[in-house]
Amino acid sequence: MSPRTLETLLGELEGSVTVADDGKVTVTDEEKLRGVPVDTLAKRAVFGDTGQQASARWLLWELGQVLAIYPASIHELYVARGRGDVPLNFTVPAINLRAMAYDSARAVFRAALPRRVGALIFEIARSEIGYTDQRPAEYLSVVMAAAIKEGYRGPLFVQGDHFQVNTKKFKTDPDAELQAVSDLADEAIRAGFYNIDIDTSTLVDLSYPTVDEQQRKNYEVCAGLTNFIREREPKGITISVGGEIGEIGEKNSDETELRAYMDGYNRTLPKGMVGLSKISIQTGTSHGGVPLPDGTLAQVKIDFNVIKELSRVAREAYGMGGAVQHGASTLPDEAFNQFVQNEATEVHLATGFQNIVYEMLPDELRQRIYDRIKTAHAKEHKEGQTEEQFIYKTRKKGLGPFKEDLWGLAEDVRGAIRTSLEEKFGFLFDQLNVGDTMELASRYAPHIEIHKGPEDFGTTVSPAEGTSELAD
Repeated sequence: MSPRTLETLLGELEGSVTVADDGKVTVTDEEKLRGVPVDTLAKRAVFGDTGQQASARWLLWELGQVLAIYPASIHELYVARGRGDVPLNFTVPAINLRAMAYDSARAVFRAALPRRVGALIFEIARSEIGYTDQRPAEYLSVVMAAAIKEGYRGPLFVQGDHFQVNTKKFKTDPDAELQAVSDLADEAIRAGFYNIDIDTSTLVDLSYPTVDEQQRKNYEVCAGLTNFIREREPKGITISVGGEIGEIGEKNSDETELRAYMDGYNRTLPKGMVGLSKISIQTGTSHGGVPLPDGTLAQVKIDFNVIKELSRVAREAYGMGGAVQHGASTLPDEAFNQFVQNEATEVHLATGFQNIVYEMLPDELRQRIYDRIKTAHAKEHKEGQTEEQFIYKTRKKGLGPFKEDLWGLAEDVRGAIRTSLEEKFGFLFDQLNVGDTMELASRYAPHIEIHKGPEDFGTTVSPAEGTSELAD
């Protein structure tokens, strides 16, 4: 990043921010910063050239430190839950922002602020990073910009969701596939993702006669990746690491699998090393829901007893926060409070928000996206699948190629989408009972100042595509 690039960017911020010769950032007018200047920073962080991106991302990071908006780990809150020091009467929403991330994140904060929601996670999965064209440093910067825009203060829990090992690639070249996941974890940590969900459930092999043998590759690889993460976490921060015992969409998880996985994981983990804060399980959902021939979604039957029982075992036997539910955003409204009643620690939400965005797009843009999908992804149109089913399952892959079009929609369109998303987020926060959790979140994730240099924000291009199509 050249001094001239930074100077030019500061000139666009209307005097709201200054940078001293020693690199210290000062906010001189926060009200002005929250106007056009922070919008400019967000756009430069995403669409600027390499130097502009680095400048904007560095400024956003340092502005967060100044304004007490700071990337944090939810680990301590979860293990406190496991000890019984934190009530079980709320479930943390983990929100994947695939489309219009800046406007979507603004809607999250607009719903969270009046409710004083602090127990809230922003996340993006390995597969999503590829098809939405959002690298970790970009994603965190956009969330930070939205927090500044809306006047948020407190911890930012940003998470790598489904950092998953691809089964086929692992069988062909395990070292290369593990290196790819490790490289992504390293990139995410450097960007400020202090929460990472390792998904090695794809390595479970049910052909073995014992549950330990079935889960062995799953827990051994997860333990190895945990070690990798622990070696790279910033001073003073214990990254929240999650594991997974059942691949979403497959058979429901049970206590025998949980105990086999956790006992094997703890045996494999280096002695004295901090382990998992939570465990993802399968209860009957599938990512994105199951579209029927007319494009509507099939009813999903979740076994909430599995959530409650495995959450109890996770807490009492292993000191974790409890069980995590994936693939939930398209469930009927009446289902969400059931996660609280059955003591789920965390619930992952994505496709429902994508659906709201698509429903509210101008017809012309939506049709252009669909036309490209029909051409670029024609090979994914399965035999017997209606066009509605094909489009529904595939349209997430239109978000990356049309990212700039989505960001560039007229303000009246973006404002309407923000309002609709805000209503949905507010409903979910109420159902998951995360109102008035800001004090709790801040207590277990206090501000640990981490300052960076502009050189820490170069562009990273490690591949993320070719993974499975996970993330709700």
